[in-house]
Amino acid sequence: METPPMQDSRTLQSSAGGNTEEEEKPIKELCCSMQRKRLMREKQERMGTKKSHWDSWKQDKQRSYQQFHQNMSESLQVLVIWRRTLNTIGGNFGTGIASYFSFLRFLILMNLVTFLLIGAFIIIPNIVFEELKIGQSTQKTNLTAVCLNYNPNPQGLEQYYTFIMDILMGTGFMELTYIFYGLYKNTLVTLAAFYYNIPLAYLTTTMFYFLLSLMWIVVRSVKVLKQSLVSENSEMNNYTHKVFAGWDFCVKDPRILQLKQRSICYELKVDLEEEKIKLKSAARTTSQRTKVYVLRAFLNVIVMGLTGAAFYCIYLSTVQSQELLANSSVKGNFFLELLVGYLPSIVITAANFFLPIIFGLIISLEKLTLSWEVRLTLIRCVFLRLASLGMLLYSLWDRITCSGNPQAPTCVTCGYNIDEYKCWETRVGQEMYKLLIFDFLTVLLVILLVDFPRKMMVDHCSCKPIQFWGQQEFLVPMNVLDIVYGQTVCWIGTFFCPMLPLLNTIKYTIIFYMKKLTLFSNCRPADRTFRASSANFFFMLVLLLGLAISWVPVLYGIFSITPSRACGPFRGQATIWDTIPKTIQTLPKTAAEFFFFIGSQAFAVPLFCISCILMFYLIALANSYGKLVKMLKKQLQMERSRKILLRPVNS
Repeated sequence: METPPMQDSRTLQSSAGGNTEEEEKPIKELCCSMQRKRLMREKQERMGTKKSHWDSWKQDKQRSYQQFHQNMSESLQVLVIWRRTLNTIGGNFGTGIASYFSFLRFLILMNLVTFLLIGAFIIIPNIVFEELKIGQSTQKTNLTAVCLNYNPNPQGLEQYYTFIMDILMGTGFMELTYIFYGLYKNTLVTLAAFYYNIPLAYLTTTMFYFLLSLMWIVVRSVKVLKQSLVSENSEMNNYTHKVFAGWDFCVKDPRILQLKQRSICYELKVDLEEEKIKLKSAARTTSQRTKVYVLRAFLNVIVMGLTGAAFYCIYLSTVQSQELLANSSVKGNFFLELLVGYLPSIVITAANFFLPIIFGLIISLEKLTLSWEVRLTLIRCVFLRLASLGMLLYSLWDRITCSGNPQAPTCVTCGYNIDEYKCWETRVGQEMYKLLIFDFLTVLLVILLVDFPRKMMVDHCSCKPIQFWGQQEFLVPMNVLDIVYGQTVCWIGTFFCPMLPLLNTIKYTIIFYMKKLTLFSNCRPADRTFRASSANFFFMLVLLLGLAISWVPVLYGIFSITPSRACGPFRGQATIWDTIPKTIQTLPKTAAEFFFFIGSQAFAVPLFCISCILMFYLIALANSYGKLVKMLKKQLQMERSRKILLRPVNS
C-alpha cells in the first residue's frame, strides 16, 4: 500500500530536518511507524560516520548525565512527604481535591522553614545568652517608672483554673515565655571576635522570612500559571474537551467513578444552562436590562451593608473585650472571662460562617451564569475573611495609639496607651494566638460534631428530609479559604508571637489528617468541581493577597508605633526601625556610606524606574507568550480540521 503524498512529505520532512531530542533517543523508544524508524536509523548511521570522536564522547556524556539526572529526580521523590497519601487521594477523588491537600502540605513546609529560621536566629540565641550570661550588655534606657512597670504574673493566691485560662488566652505566665514578644531582651553580646545583636537579628529575620515567603509563593504561582495558560482556554474547554479529555484516569473507586460521571454530566448541563442564560440576556429589552441592573445594584448594597455590619460588630467586640477584661466582676468568673477574651474571635468566626451562606442565597437572585456565581461568591468570601482581620487590627491600633493622637493623656507619657497596654506587642500576639486556637477548635468541632453525625444520619436514617440533605460535600475553595485565613493570621502574629509558625505547623498537620479522615469517611466531591490547574492558581493568588495584607500591620508597627518601653528587644527606641540606622553607624565609614546610599532617594528613585521598565517588559513578554499560545492552539484546530477534510473516503 502506498503512502499518501501528504504523509510521505511530512515523514521525509521530519526525517530530513530532524529533531535533536529524537536523534539522541534510542530508536526503540520513539513512537512512530516502522518506516520512519528505518529512515531515522539510516540517518543516524550517516551522521555517525561524519561525527568526530569528540562529538561522540560529548553526546555519550550528555546522554549519561540526562539519565543520571532522571534517576536522581526519581529517587528524590521518595523523600517527598505524604507523596503516597496525595496519590491515594487523587486516585480516589480526583486531582481537584488532591490539589487542596498539596496546598496544605506546601503551607506546612513553609511554616516549618519559618520556625527553623526564627529558632536558629532568635529563640536559641536568647536561650543561650540567658543561661550562660556571658558577654551581655543591655542597652540603656532613660524612662519614667510608669513606662517600665510590666509584671504580668498575678500576685497572691491563684484560682485553680488560672493555669488553663493562661494557656487558652496567652496571659499570665504565658507572657513570660518565648512564645510571645515580651520576654526577648535587647541584648548585645560582644565576646572577643563574636558579636550578636538580638534586636537586629529579630528585625532582619522578620524581613527575611517575609521575603522568603513571597519568593516561594511567586515561584510556585509561576509554575501553576504556566499550566493554567496552556490548559485553560474557553475555546479548548468546551464540549469536545469535556467529552474526550475531561476524564480523570487516576480515579479507581467505583463509587467515585459514578460521581465523576455525574460531575461531567453536571458540567455539560451547566454549559448548556449558561448558553441559555446568555441567549436570554442577549434577547432582553432595554427596560428588562435596566431592571436586572437595578436589582443587582440593590443586592450589592445589601451585601455591602451586611459586610459593614460585620466589621462594626468586630470593632465593637474588640473594644468591649478590652474594657470588660479589666472589669473586676469579669475576672473572677472562669467562663465569663474566657467568653469575653475570645469575643473578637467568636464574632469573626461567626461572620465568616454565616455571611457566606447569605451571600450564596443573594447571588442566586442576581441572574448571573453559574460560573460567575461561583467566582463572585468566592471573591466576596475572600474579602470578608481578610478584611475582618484588618478590622480587628484597626481596632487594636486605634486603642494602642489613642486614635492616632500622641498628645492624648494616656499616650503622651510613653508614646502609646500605657494604661491598657503595658506591652502592646504581646497584646497583639495574644489576639493572633487566640484566633489560631479558636480557628483550630472550630475546625475540629465541625468535623466531630457535624460531619460524622451527618454521615451516620444519612446512612442509617431513611427520613426524606435527611436523605435530601445528603452526604457532606468536600468544597475545595471554601476549605482553601479557611487555611489561607489561618496562614494570614500566622503571618501577622509571627512578629509579635515568634513561636506561632510552630503552632501553625502542628495545627495544619492535625488538620491534614483530620481532613483526610473525614474525606474518606464522610464526604463526597462537590457537584461544582474545579480543575486542579485553575484551582491551584486561584489558591496561590489568594495566598499572595493574604501575605500582602499581613505586611501592612507589621510594617506599620515597625515604622510608626513606639515600641513598648518595658518589654521586647526594641525597648528604649523611638521606633523599631531605628535598630537598622544605629547598627549601620557602627560599621566602617565606607560600608556605612554604602548602606545609607542604598536607603536614600538617590538610589530608590532609579531603582523604581528600572523596576517599572522591567515590569512593563515582562508584561509585554507575557502578552506575546499568551498570543503565541493562542496561535498554536488555533494551528492545532486548523490541523485537526485539515485532517478531517483530507481524510480519504472509503468507496
